[in-house]
Amino acid sequence: MSAWAGALPADPRGDPMVEAGSAELRTRLRRAVLVVAALNLSYFFVEVSVALSIGSVSLFADSVDFLEDTAINLLIFIALGWSLRSQSIAGKVMAGVILVPALAAAWEAFSKFGDPVPPSPYALILTAGGAALVNLACSLVLARFRHHESSMARAAFLSARNDVVVNLAIIAVGLVTLWTASGWPDLVLGLIIIVLNVSAAKVVWQVSEEERLAAKALAGEEID
Repeated sequence: MSAWAGALPADPRGDPMVEAGSAELRTRLRRAVLVVAALNLSYFFVEVSVALSIGSVSLFADSVDFLEDTAINLLIFIALGWSLRSQSIAGKVMAGVILVPALAAAWEAFSKFGDPVPPSPYALILTAGGAALVNLACSLVLARFRHHESSMARAAFLSARNDVVVNLAIIAVGLVTLWTASGWPDLVLGLIIIVLNVSAAKVVWQVSEEERLAAKALAGEEID
């Protein structure tokens, strides 16, 4: 992520045509990530509401993933215009945004561990299907930037694409729940998603720390 600020470097020869093309591409990327962030944030509220109403740990955990993707795409938007020091601060805030609901999902899973009540399989399947469509739409919006010089742009595309797989797994859990009337499949998948989200928060925090150290190095300050 330390390369985010230089995601679209100007041509060292100072070619105005190249610089203009880079500026245009940067503008299109900023618009794309804002659209993706809005889609993710909107469906976060949908999914977390359904998850709480039907008591689904996997949906609750997946809603954190929508919040994570919102944070990532907003961070891309910020990173294209802010200093490294500001990126570092924003990154740590985003890590907290991801971690807090992930911990809430972990508590939800813990509270159900003794007697996992099966969630409504139909609501589970329908909501996960909607999530898959949203993530598919996001991956299509970001697809044009998947070969972009920004590692964050590529990461956002891969995250949206991979999230579709998670959503399909939740649909499969819904089908298994319909067949077995057991709450364990939902709980187990929820725990797996929680671990992935906590790991994502850790990565965002570590990268923001790298940004902080890079900012200090550029300023000629002593690295602690």
